[in-house]
Amino acid sequence: MEEIIFLVEESAEGGYEARALGYSIYTEAEDLEELKVAVRDAVRCHFEEDQMPRIIRLHVVKDEVITV
Repeated sequence: MEEIIFLVEESAEGGYEARALGYSIYTEAEDLEELKVAVRDAVRCHFEEDQMPRIIRLHVVKDEVITV
């Protein structure tokens, strides 16, 4: 596998949540640097060595609310 993509969103409780697209991998952390470490660990736990993706892509989505 070449890459795996994670959808990253801000958590309602604070921090960030990351979900892999097409795989049952989920993790969370207080900030983006911690999240990168958590995502790497989650990917290593989920895949065998010969199935490990070479690239992890984080797609960060941020909602902003503005008044009219």
